[in-house]
Amino acid sequence: MPDIHISRQPLVNRQSKIIAIRLRLHLGEGATAEDAAAVLDGLQECWPQEEKLVFVSVVGAPVDASVLEWPVPENAVIEIPGAALAGSGAADLVAALQGGTISLCLGVDEHAKTALTSGLKFRFIGFDAQRHTLAQLKVMAAQTQSFGIPIAFNVPDGPSFNACLEAGLSAAASWFFTNPSKPAAKALNPGQAQIIRIMNLVRKNADVREIEAALKQDVALSYKLLRYINSAGFGLSCEIQSFRHAVTILGYEKLNKWLSLLLATASKDPMAPALLHTSLTRARLMEVLSHGLVDRQEYDNLFITGAFSMLEPLLGVSMESILESMSLPESISDALLGRGGMYGPFLDLARASEGEDAQALAEQVMMLGLMPEQFNRAQLQALAFAGTMEL
Repeated sequence: MPDIHISRQPLVNRQSKIIAIRLRLHLGEGATAEDAAAVLDGLQECWPQEEKLVFVSVVGAPVDASVLEWPVPENAVIEIPGAALAGSGAADLVAALQGGTISLCLGVDEHAKTALTSGLKFRFIGFDAQRHTLAQLKVMAAQTQSFGIPIAFNVPDGPSFNACLEAGLSAAASWFFTNPSKPAAKALNPGQAQIIRIMNLVRKNADVREIEAALKQDVALSYKLLRYINSAGFGLSCEIQSFRHAVTILGYEKLNKWLSLLLATASKDPMAPALLHTSLTRARLMEVLSHGLVDRQEYDNLFITGAFSMLEPLLGVSMESILESMSLPESISDALLGRGGMYGPFLDLARASEGEDAQALAEQVMMLGLMPEQFNRAQLQALAFAGTMEL
């Protein structure tokens, strides 16, 4: 089968929460919509089962009826470009979709008018924000509102996201929120500094009583930590009742992994929920991809590297300032500061999985010696994990 690599985009709503995931199947040379369906069929067992919708977009080949040749999950939304409903295979595609229960999103292009008269029911109408002006989006959103919920794709930045919402669109699929819009602060706030203090104590294997005393200074922090550890994503067979119990069951090394997530929750940024979901997905993706490629003792550090990779936009402080106050292994710091090292290629791949450069993504997968199906499966596993950890 020709190579197919999946990238992803989050669909962010007016409340700055990720309400859906958009999977972009980048088809290699010679791949078809039928091949895309075969790839999706092979990912059924790790398909995210949470309430979030999963948009499916095929890139690099015409969409025809063969894209439906897999058991489409209830939470899937198939993107149908307008051109697919105006070409030679349109009749077969319409016949395959009519009367079905599959949710559809019409990708607006020059054939949109023809598509809207096809008789199909669309749950969403998707507009590419890079192809239309905001004035055009406002008019088109109003014109198509009766046909489906208007959403935007490829929104470049925060101001454009807000403008799309003002134009009448309900959500946007993009990574605009990962680029800080405010200048970085010079220092961490007291709450953030306290979490780092606790993490440093754990890394230095300080006495349990000293760490407990630090945790008791912030009751909410202790509560969040126990909720994370007892979440479905952690997979423990017993409930952790206290920090001392957590140390007994997990040990300091594992506990540090979960403390790293608390730092991400200390953000006051309005986009914090979306940023946290991204941190969780990167963390789990890097951890899963590392299995068999590095020593087992490195797995947790790769998780922490992924979780910390979003700290700059989350905390509003430069990465250099954050790392100055932390006792982290050099391999983590090198990756986070762009200096490569052992974990650098894993972080580069995690970032490539969020982009639209199919060639760069394929090259990063190959660099780590992975097969496309390994990488695609790890992405869905990471998404499922992030869903269970959103507390």
